[in-house]
Amino acid sequence: MAADASVECSSQRSFELLRPSIIHHRLPAMSSETSKLAIVTGASRGIGRAIAEALIEQGYRVLAVARSADRLAELEQLHNTEERRVLAVPADITDDSTAERIVSSALDWAGRIDVLVNNAGIGIFKPAIELTAEEFDAMWRLNVRAPMVLTRAVLPQMIAAQHGAIVNIASLAGKNSFPGGTGYAATKWALRGWASSLMLEVRQHNIRVITICPGSVDTGFSSINKRGDHITQPEDVAAAVLFALSAPERTMVSEIDLRPTRPS
Repeated sequence: MAADASVECSSQRSFELLRPSIIHHRLPAMSSETSKLAIVTGASRGIGRAIAEALIEQGYRVLAVARSADRLAELEQLHNTEERRVLAVPADITDDSTAERIVSSALDWAGRIDVLVNNAGIGIFKPAIELTAEEFDAMWRLNVRAPMVLTRAVLPQMIAAQHGAIVNIASLAGKNSFPGGTGYAATKWALRGWASSLMLEVRQHNIRVITICPGSVDTGFSSINKRGDHITQPEDVAAAVLFALSAPERTMVSEIDLRPTRPS
């Protein structure tokens, strides 16, 4: 959920994204021996599941993280028919101690971490006078602190490999304010600021930092999401992730804005 305003940051380029069926050929096929490993948080449904499944289709092994063990089990059952493509790690990533367990699970399984997708998030939308400190803290822990802690845990391996990508699912709310978004927008502004600084720190190690900023997406994330044929779908966000990852390693697509072509 984010305000669909026309204001853009002049330092960022907007990209017209191709549909997944068109851009999939850009990523080379990978054998099970060379398959890259992606960690995706919030992978049990919505945008996170769409990203996980798009990466699996491209040959990635996906370590899927979410709180819902049942939904993760469904994802495993669906995609582990011939070989293990998904490893489910049920976890509450607002608990800092889970970061090392996630990284250890990835390295034990694949011996590498190529991509981290910081997708899990929460939005509580109400006027500032009604938003409690506890609600603000809940958003901050999941939307900002958890990506920072998990990224810090994967960076040593990526720096050692001189290779990797950190993908952050932010929001247009991190650029454009809207009533009822005081807490949520603050976390997405913070996530973008953190990611921008992180990019400047780690690019020397051949690590790309990519931020995707969707507007409203048809996920049921918020009761104020608009519905209709033209609303952005989770698969559109997944297409943006694949688009950014498909660039040659010498090139970094640092930020992508996503909004409906025909807003309702």
